[in-house]
Amino acid sequence: MRHGTTNLFAALTVDTGEVYGECKPTRNGVDFLAFLKQAVKPHQGKDIHVVLDNLSTHTTPEVQAWLEKNPRVKFHFTPKGSSWINQIENWFSIITRQAIRRGTFSSVKVLISRIRDYIQHWNTNPKPFTWTATTDEILAKVRLVQTNIKKLVDNNAKGS
Repeated sequence: MRHGTTNLFAALTVDTGEVYGECKPTRNGVDFLAFLKQAVKPHQGKDIHVVLDNLSTHTTPEVQAWLEKNPRVKFHFTPKGSSWINQIENWFSIITRQAIRRGTFSSVKVLISRIRDYIQHWNTNPKPFTWTATTDEILAKVRLVQTNIKKLVDNNAKGS
């Protein structure tokens, strides 16, 4: 039984594997900007590259105005359907499998507490993710998919 939901905003420091996360009751531009400000605060004075999906909350006028005032923060958007490129997505999969899925939470407060505990535990011994595929292997798969999509499109065009 679901007793409510929360929205987890999370950032992964790729060179250490540390995760910073916050749970919010809503997922909008105001919430995202508040999270972003806190996530980048420990890295002030450094160039910060943020990898994001194409969620509209990442491009609100307030977020854009903040980015203009913070030129060391750069956004990089993953192509649609390519969230696997963003390493925090791997971490979301891990927390879901290890701490959330099939869990019984009597309230949203209990769920948020479990998420916070998991993040705290994760950060006691964080490890960066390591890509195991080479660039050539990834590009070969991309080419294969492109070829198969082209075949499908061509076959559909013939049937019309």
